[in-house]
Amino acid sequence: MGWVSMRVVVQQSKCIASGNCVMRAGQVFDQRDDDGLVILLDENPVPGHAGAVRLAAEFCPAQAIQIEE
Repeated sequence: MGWVSMRVVVQQSKCIASGNCVMRAGQVFDQRDDDGLVILLDENPVPGHAGAVRLAAEFCPAQAIQIEE
């Protein structure tokens, strides 16, 4: 089975600054200091981070994270 790349897209306009994404996948997401909104650090995370990114998207209360595979 080959490696499938993942592309992460965030919609900051939907973000409610819960920090859930940072807690689940801090290698891929961060929060802005001034308002806590999501910052996408890595649009194409390595396969080792894929599971954490999927959980971050699944548990984002604002559904601000989309994954394209």
